[in-house]
Amino acid sequence: MTDYTAAFFATRSLPRRMSALRDALRDLPEAVFADLLESEDAYLLVIDLPGATPETVDVRVEKGRLLVEARREKELPTSFDYVREDRPLFLDAELPLPPDATGAGAEGTMTRGVLELHLPKYEAAPEQSVPIEDA
Repeated sequence: MTDYTAAFFATRSLPRRMSALRDALRDLPEAVFADLLESEDAYLLVIDLPGATPETVDVRVEKGRLLVEARREKELPTSFDYVREDRPLFLDAELPLPPDATGAGAEGTMTRGVLELHLPKYEAAPEQSVPIEDA
């Protein structure tokens, strides 16, 4: 477990609003490793997807949920046969977004099988004066 993951899962100071996402990350298959980081204006979700490429990963935000579908490619050397095959070809994960995160403006990058999703937070509405007209 990385330092970020250990700190994320061990901390008791996370707000209750994050508990659904934290629980969903715990329920991912054992072969999937994920980190969740937070800044003042965004979340960064990092998911290890060995063997997957940008062309074989689909990420969508629907109704407050993050849907991740990934397919990995396996190349079997012609002179070998499987004795045991445990690495799944597909990963489908559905994770709840934190309540203050938005899919609008979300960005993702993939490097060497590591998916990084940058999820902006809703921006607080700026204070402004409301004009009142004489009726």
